[in-house]
Amino acid sequence: MAKPGKKYQAAASKIEDRPYELSEAIAVIENLAFAKFDETVEVHMRLGVDPRHADQMVRGTIVLPHGTGKTMRVAVIAAGEKIKDAEAAGADIVGGDDLVERIAGGFLEFDALVATPDMMKGVGRLGKVLGPRGLMPNPKTGTVTFEVAKAIKEIKAGKVEYRVDKTGIIHAGVGKISFGVEKLKENAKALIDAVVKAKPAAAKGKYVKAIHMASTMGPSVSIAPIAEK
Repeated sequence: MAKPGKKYQAAASKIEDRPYELSEAIAVIENLAFAKFDETVEVHMRLGVDPRHADQMVRGTIVLPHGTGKTMRVAVIAAGEKIKDAEAAGADIVGGDDLVERIAGGFLEFDALVATPDMMKGVGRLGKVLGPRGLMPNPKTGTVTFEVAKAIKEIKAGKVEYRVDKTGIIHAGVGKISFGVEKLKENAKALIDAVVKAKPAAAKGKYVKAIHMASTMGPSVSIAPIAEK
């Protein structure tokens, strides 16, 4: 494992070995950010679930109050009038079977993909291309829908997908360092509340085991435990 750089170590040395309240943690992350670009602030939640069991999978979406700070390029695979709806709603790339073929050929110049249900037969064969990149449309995340205009607007407004990984951890960006403490706090709280609300009935014991926040290049800060309902 690579040794952390001097700037990272200097920042890490200023973080106290204790849980911080959310606002305090974000202020620390903001003050210690050292990258020359506008870093993304990420939330990492370790959950008391076993994602190998379908009834303990935690997955969903949330539209962050202040967006993500990232300009999302949205592609839509549809047919007929839905192509016009997608174009009117501001989709960056729109197509039907022709777009399916472009993607199969390696075209991936987009950040999110929406497809109408009637086009999923063709889209389904793109699983090996889209799946590893987290771009496969899914009804559970609202990206397989006939309401393409709504899906596009939500994605561009700052819709974030969260999904527990195989180790039981959720990772999600909640904005940029430049947002400031209050906006980042509101975004982070919205995500955390959504994950807590999504607790599976099959989950036993303590659900949220730990929460940490960090900027793209910076060290993580432990967040004080939250009260579970």
